[in-house]
Amino acid sequence: MRTEIFDSTLRDGTQGEGISFSVQDKMSIVKLLDEFGVAYIEAGNPGSNPKDVEFFNVLKTYKPKNSKLVAFGSTARNADAVGEDKNICDILSADTPAVAIFGKSWDLHVEKILKIPLEENLRLVKNTMSYLASKGKEVIFDAEHFFDGYKKNREYALSVLKAAVDGGAQVLCLCDTNGGTMPHEIGEITAKVCEMFPSVRVGIHCHDDTGCAVASSLTAVVNGACHVQGTFIGFGERCGNADLSTVIADLSLKMGYDCGVDLTSLTSTGIKIAEISNVRIRNNHPYIGKSAFAHKGGMHIDGVQKCRESFEHIEPEQVGNERKFLMSEVAGRGTVLPRIQKFAPHLTKQSPEIADITAALKEAEHYGYQYEAADASFELFVKKHLGLLKPHFNVLMYKVEDGYPALDGKEQTYAIVKVEVDGKTELTCACSNNGPVDALDSAFRKAISVFYPCIENVTLEDYKVRVISSGTTTDSRVRVLVESVSEDRRFTTVGVSCNIIEASFKALVDSFEYELSIKEN
Repeated sequence: MRTEIFDSTLRDGTQGEGISFSVQDKMSIVKLLDEFGVAYIEAGNPGSNPKDVEFFNVLKTYKPKNSKLVAFGSTARNADAVGEDKNICDILSADTPAVAIFGKSWDLHVEKILKIPLEENLRLVKNTMSYLASKGKEVIFDAEHFFDGYKKNREYALSVLKAAVDGGAQVLCLCDTNGGTMPHEIGEITAKVCEMFPSVRVGIHCHDDTGCAVASSLTAVVNGACHVQGTFIGFGERCGNADLSTVIADLSLKMGYDCGVDLTSLTSTGIKIAEISNVRIRNNHPYIGKSAFAHKGGMHIDGVQKCRESFEHIEPEQVGNERKFLMSEVAGRGTVLPRIQKFAPHLTKQSPEIADITAALKEAEHYGYQYEAADASFELFVKKHLGLLKPHFNVLMYKVEDGYPALDGKEQTYAIVKVEVDGKTELTCACSNNGPVDALDSAFRKAISVFYPCIENVTLEDYKVRVISSGTTTDSRVRVLVESVSEDRRFTTVGVSCNIIEASFKALVDSFEYELSIKEN
């Protein structure tokens, strides 16, 4: 059974809060989606703004391998002059093989938003479909607010679909635009539409305002829909759209549908789209999150090592993800061993080094370290205990001071760092308007890059602080997590101290040391 995947990241996705794409960003996402194999890529509304005009001009030079490009817009405003409508002309000028046209299917919107007679809306839908079909376009009709309209005025909502089919629409996409319809309602209504319109393909477009967009999309497919719209990692208007990364995996791996995609690149495609969009995929995101196949409890880890199916519903490689055993105070030798064997494959569960490292790990975590979220620091921790790590530098001193009074209304923070490499020293100072950690990072980076220029490629991407012990609020230990990015790698390091500056510096030291150890290998 084949299900068409229609990705709307570049149109509906851009309506999400904080999302903005450049023309180059959009082209990068088009190429990612095409390579992944989605059937349709909705590129946007070609006449809505100068950026989209430029994007569609650039898009004309791109020849997709697997996907059809789609231009989006609304029904014409005048049923008797569709060919003169600017929106329709812009859609045709985009020269895409398929078009997605939305029209009102809820009588409330026709009467109170468009403020036209119900019959006139039917003429707009039919004549717009007919005109675009006559131009050789594959026409997808997005029945906006269909489920709300169906529940309020079933006869009229269905008459809108009939007008679209009579006009030549090849796909009827039923939209839960407000995201408030429950999955069982979606299923029942979709089944009735499929029964009434057997000559066309029926699609589903869900929003996630009740947290049910994925479930509703799957239910629609079970009840006859063969075309699923959404955004690749779920962002969009308000609470977002159906998350296609989850929908695709569920359909393919759990329900026996063929989505025509390269499922093994699901995770990497999602991560790349997230990076372009400047959003973070949550750790526990199904299938593609970095914790989707992460095991922490000793019993879980032992079970997975003996029989993968005991605690995993699929193999992570099926979606391009990987299994992780988290390092924590609840970890035993069986947890630590697989990670250590990456550096010392000759060691076994009975090796005394394993017991020593496990004990040292538990002691460090008792103090406040947490390695489950800091794999880079854990790797350095293990290598140090095995004598496999030769430090690339030695920090001789560092100092941080705030400058008062503020200059130009901005507080100045100064940092001094002195490092030694192979008997040579470097003393560097930096100042920042963004606080002590930024100043310290800048000074440290300048000093180290004198000896190791590659450090300039490492950027501090995220910084988190958590108070981990209490007596009074000011003498508690704090844990600092620093996430760094270098080329296409992300890694996290950790530092713990009663002094937040020291904890931050420990995490920075580990991030630079880890980068140099990777480059060395």
